[in-house]
Parts: sequence; C-alpha cells; structure tokens
Amino acid sequence: MNDRKQQVIIKAHELFIDRGFQATSIQDILDYTNISKGTFYNYFSSKNELLIALFKSLLEEMETKRNSLMTGKDAANIDVFKKQIETQMNTNRKNRLLTLFEEVVLSPDEDIKEYIKESQARMLQWVYHRFEDLFSVDSKPYLLDCAIMFLGILHQNTKYYARTHGSTVNIQLVVNYTVNRIEKIVKEVTDSGEQLIEPDDLKNWLPDAELKDQSRKEQLNYAVLCMKKKLKGSADCSHYYELLEFIRDEFTQSNEPRYHLMKSALTTLQTTIPESVTEDLMKIEEIIGGQARA
Repeated sequence: MNDRKQQVIIKAHELFIDRGFQATSIQDILDYTNISKGTFYNYFSSKNELLIALFKSLLEEMETKRNSLMTGKDAANIDVFKKQIETQMNTNRKNRLLTLFEEVVLSPDEDIKEYIKESQARMLQWVYHRFEDLFSVDSKPYLLDCAIMFLGILHQNTKYYARTHGSTVNIQLVVNYTVNRIEKIVKEVTDSGEQLIEPDDLKNWLPDAELKDQSRKEQLNYAVLCMKKKLKGSADCSHYYELLEFIRDEFTQSNEPRYHLMKSALTTLQTTIPESVTEDLMKIEEIIGGQARA
C-alpha cells in the first residue's frame, strides 16, 4: 500500500471516531485529507471499501503486537496468553475498533457484513488454537465451545465493568479474572464430556484460502505441543523446547518464514532427540516441507 493511500485511511479513521462512520461523507473525507474525488476513487470504490481497508490495517497492527509477545516464549504459559489478550483489548480501545464494529455490524452492505463475520471467526480461531497450547490434549474436543464462552464472558465482563468504572477500566483485572474463570470451565466441560459445537465446524466459517494456510499452522502447533509434552523431563528438554518454539514461531508468525533456519533447527534436533519422539519430528518436517512446496 502506498504512503498516500495509508494516510487517507489514517485521516478517515480520525473522522470516523470524531463523527461516526455513517455521519461522515465522502466529501468530508476529501476535504479533510485534501485529495480529489478522482484520487479517492482510484484508491477505493466506496466509503465502505475504505472502512474495510481501515479494519484490515487496524487488525494487522493488533495481530502483529499480539504475536510478537509469543516470540521466544512458552506457548503453554497462560500468563503469555493473558498479556496477548490485554494487548489486543488495549489496542482495540485506543483505535475505537469495537465502536466502529458496533456502528456498522447491521450494515446492509454485504461486503462489510461478510468482513465482520470473517474477522470474528478469525478471532475465535486464534483463541481456539491458543487453548490447544494451554490445555491438555483430552480437552481438545471441547475447546471450541470454551473459546466461544471465553469471548462472550470477556465481552460482557468488560462491558459491565466499564458501566461501573467508566473510562478507568482496569483491562488487566478483567482479563485476569476472565481467564481464571475459563480455566475452571475447561476442566469442568472436559470432565463432563459434553460438547455443543464440533471444532471441525470452525472450518466452515473461514475462507478456503485462509483455511489452507491456517490448517498447516494448526497442524504444526499441535505437533509441537505433543512433542514438547513427550519431551518433558528429559535431558536437555529446555534446549529442545527452544528449538521447537523457534520453528513454531517462524512458521506460524512470520510473513516470510526462513525455511533454511527452520531446517537447520530440525537438523540439530534430529541428532540429539530421544528415539521415542522421532516420528513426531518427522511429522513436523512433513508439515514444513509441504508449506515450502506450496
């Protein structure tokens, strides 16, 4: 995206926050950004397309901040997850993202409605995958249900806490309270064996192209998690963890994964890991190899 187009998006965002999306006209945007109507339509076919571009820009910023918190960290550390949720909520509040979502969620425009639905599905998918990192393999069939409950509880807790405390909402307190509750819920639901929604149903809520990419990331996350659990307590397990986390982070979080570095880490693992996890490592190699060829 060129700098001028990005500047138009930034300035339009200021107008949407100040006046509201519906109350802001294209002429308002032209006047505020000092561009011609022809330039505007060269960038965007409509005000709605500009809004979607704004949403994409803000969500990419949030995802970058959120994912950076995982670098070099143990994915199973629930404090890392709490910090990711805090960062996301603070970024959304700063950008008034939820306010914009709420204003246009009932928009008759099909592109906006579809984008909002996909964004919500991506967020749910991310929480579901993080729950895979955090909770036992036995809980996997119930984690989509728990992810849905978590997002609902978090939203309502934040909403009513804000009604009492206004602009002084303590995001860290709300997140900590909500995550502590979901830990109990995951255990209770797993023990009960009750399932409302199949995790595979999530695949129907996202575009095919995104699913193809996310499917490999999901496979790698799960393969790394299983291998780490088998390595727990073994000699040099912290070194193995470091290499596995590097591979996972590089593969799932980088826009341009450095395959030569991942393969170097795999080679190191091949020469040192216990024989009991050889098949697990082969699975990881297969996933990465498939992505490299795709």
